[in-house]
Amino acid sequence: MGLDEESDSQMPFLDPNYVSSSSSHSSKLALKRTGNEWTALAHIITAVIGSGVLSLAWSMAQLGWIAGPLTMLIFACVSLTSVFLLCNCYKSPDPETGPDRNGCYLDAVQKILGKRNAWFCGIAVRINFIKLAIIYTITSASSIQAIHKSNCYHDQGHKATCGYESTRYMVIFGLIQVIVSQIPDFPNMKWLSVVAAVMSFTYSIIGSALGLAKVIENGEIKGSITGLPSSTAAEKVWLVAQALGNIAFAFPFSLIFLEVQDTLKAPPPEKITMKKVSIMASCITTFFYLCCGGFGYAAFGNSTPGNLLTGFGFYEPYWLVDFANACVILHLVGGYQVFSQPIFAEVERWFVRKFPDSKFVHKNHTLKPLSMLSFSLNFMRLFFRTAYVAIMTGIAVLFPYFNQVVGVSGAITFWPIVVYFPAEMYLTQKRIESWKSKAIAFRVFTMVCLVVILYAFVGSIRGVIVARFG
Repeated sequence: MGLDEESDSQMPFLDPNYVSSSSSHSSKLALKRTGNEWTALAHIITAVIGSGVLSLAWSMAQLGWIAGPLTMLIFACVSLTSVFLLCNCYKSPDPETGPDRNGCYLDAVQKILGKRNAWFCGIAVRINFIKLAIIYTITSASSIQAIHKSNCYHDQGHKATCGYESTRYMVIFGLIQVIVSQIPDFPNMKWLSVVAAVMSFTYSIIGSALGLAKVIENGEIKGSITGLPSSTAAEKVWLVAQALGNIAFAFPFSLIFLEVQDTLKAPPPEKITMKKVSIMASCITTFFYLCCGGFGYAAFGNSTPGNLLTGFGFYEPYWLVDFANACVILHLVGGYQVFSQPIFAEVERWFVRKFPDSKFVHKNHTLKPLSMLSFSLNFMRLFFRTAYVAIMTGIAVLFPYFNQVVGVSGAITFWPIVVYFPAEMYLTQKRIESWKSKAIAFRVFTMVCLVVILYAFVGSIRGVIVARFG
């Protein structure tokens, strides 16, 4: 969500038959590319660092002091490998000279691998948008709940019974999204990326700082080599699977990579700039994640909460905990819209094509109290977007389990988007025969990643089922 308005960070190209204006060399005037390595670095870091960072301390606790950091480094390397492969997919059919440019991930898949693969990729992209809406609802509700609990503990003492039902907070967040989703071009407002960047960095830094302060206060580094003990070996195996899913959720930035690359000016060649930027971004985010996960685990050890800012390892300073959670809420209110608007646009385009004469679909109604804001109400838009938000909120209410749902979310799209499609596009672009050693190495790489991600997915699904029905 850190892209500027020229780079179209909302990725609306869900239709495999759609070709973006930036994908053709004949439309050079359609997009002015003025970005450099520093703007690209800012875009990527802003997009990557988000709510996923809140679960990393819990993931570290399941894996322990050796496997935890090592797993984060491995996922960072897989993500970095993915974007290195994508660097060669920006131009096609020749990765060096083009002449066509692929301005978004789905364009690249369609141009290089064909419509069949683009159809499957489109499903993965849609799932990615939908899962984020559900997770953002759960996370925002937890943060609203945490603010109330923090104030309660401050007023009545740390041992007070401060119980608040999360369902009503999810409904409140859903109502906010229903209203915000009716604002025209909300995700394209210039201040949205700035707010998102400031908020995500703020709550992540506060979480890390509180963890470090707690370690200093304890006078010791908690935790163990093997991680959190479990009642049975089988239970430990499933918790490790959930931890892998949580880490998988935090790292990838493959989906927005080509859009960032499409903002760069040349010379130097875009892919050279992006390789340098990718290394810097991976190093910064990995260091940041290791700090967040490591300080949280060192502070709480076996008592590490699932969400670092809402699990109430931290009671004081209560105002700082409140502020961090308020930053989470503000970040996710905008983030929800950024990742939901492409779904809205696609479905509403379908309605427009299907019902060309329907007033319900086409007619906009100007509301006199809001006429000065150029705000108009469309009944089809109101009905569909309200229904979408209601469904996402309903799913979140049914499965309000942060770590388990984040684990499922991280695992469900990681392999196709981060591993499979980039590897296949690279092999196709470079015309590497399947029997060559490089092709065999990539096939082994994709299969190993698939096995790991399937393990994380099954373990996280089991976690959701046990939490809901166990």
